[in-house]
Amino acid sequence: MLKKCLLLWGMLCVWAMAVFAGQLEVVYRVDVKDEIGPGVWRTVKKSFDEAEKAGADYILIDMNTYGGLVVYADSLRSLILNTRRPVWVFIDNNAASAGALIAIACDRIYMREGANIGAATVVSQTGEAMPDKYQSYMRSMIRSTAQAHGRDTLVHGRDTVLRWKRDPQIAEAMVDERVYIPGVTDSGKVVTFTPHEAVKYGFCDGMADNVEEVLRQEGLEDYTLLSYTPTTMDRIIGFLIHPMVQGILVMMIIGGIYFELQTPGVGFPLAVAVFGAVCYFAPLYLEGFAASWELVVFILGVILLLLELFVIPGFGVAGVSGIVCMVGALVLAGVDDFSFDFLGDFAGTILRSLFVVVAASLVALGLSVWLGAKVLGARRWAFALHAEQRPEDGFVGVDMTVRRELDKEGYAVTDLRPGGKIRIDGELYDAVAEQGDYIPKNTPVRVVKYQAGQLYVVKTGE
Repeated sequence: MLKKCLLLWGMLCVWAMAVFAGQLEVVYRVDVKDEIGPGVWRTVKKSFDEAEKAGADYILIDMNTYGGLVVYADSLRSLILNTRRPVWVFIDNNAASAGALIAIACDRIYMREGANIGAATVVSQTGEAMPDKYQSYMRSMIRSTAQAHGRDTLVHGRDTVLRWKRDPQIAEAMVDERVYIPGVTDSGKVVTFTPHEAVKYGFCDGMADNVEEVLRQEGLEDYTLLSYTPTTMDRIIGFLIHPMVQGILVMMIIGGIYFELQTPGVGFPLAVAVFGAVCYFAPLYLEGFAASWELVVFILGVILLLLELFVIPGFGVAGVSGIVCMVGALVLAGVDDFSFDFLGDFAGTILRSLFVVVAASLVALGLSVWLGAKVLGARRWAFALHAEQRPEDGFVGVDMTVRRELDKEGYAVTDLRPGGKIRIDGELYDAVAEQGDYIPKNTPVRVVKYQAGQLYVVKTGE
């Protein structure tokens, strides 16, 4: 908290100096040097917010990325296009795939010698190109991003030519290899530019070796360069909201619940499940991804599942409802800015979150069943009772059904000395005289006690 206060105070001082001195311009630097995903989106969004508070004149993105998730790249490019202050980007080696989309959204693009921009085809986790439905949306998105920078009017003698600052067709060729542009690309090849090619075709405004050189080329001499420094909590949250980590946390939740139901008492598996749930929901809740009602739905799902297992016989509505509530809460908690109109804008995010949760749950159940057979069934692990009570060791089974003859009357079939046989309602039973007395044959008797499978009788009338 003290660190944040000092940082904010420093920003305010810089802003005050710029206002009263009228000389210093504030440039806010933002690093994008990881896979485009929830962690990068969170950091960039916070950086833009801090730049707003600091009264920055310009925002400079220092980029080196091979791409990432399109849904977060779309959010970043929308953030850049809707920002009132100029946004520049310095491509320090790579702006591939989703990185190219973000770079094209910026007002000015600078590249280091040897850097690249392009190759924005939508691919799966295995690197295979996705179906044309996904490519079509990406083509439209990158085309509209290029068009957002407008056109220049060029006059050549009596001819007036309108030229796009960034040609939308070239931007589209970065996605679709079928787009043919004479002199730029051959059909069947996706466009990827070197710095010199990017300058030639309007996708780079200059070449520089570092951020300071970019600012000099933009004519900034007296400036203050600020940047957002992620805190330890920022790094922890960024780590926990990574899709792969979220999948592991879901596995901990499902696996912990499964093992807890397989073992007596409350112990380590439940602690693992609770820890996984806290690590899954806490960062999403703090970042505003997860709402309170999603936490309530998840807890309700757990309660319904426990009721179905321990209270309600069979497996029916309560159990199915519990599973649906748990899965639904885990899926929706991982979706940013959820809207009930999700079938359009949020379909990709919903499907990604659903895939992570369902895949992790299935893997967790499969591993839990396999480990349960190996661990819980192994005699060297003391998770369950493995002792056997065998007849050859002196253990016998006791028929508890004879207890129903308590207080009934019959007669002695043999002499009881004190043990013998009696008959009750036509059924023959072993019996013992209660006081150890001798009871002659054919004497009426009444059952007065049952103990350890043995009936005890007295003469009728006693």
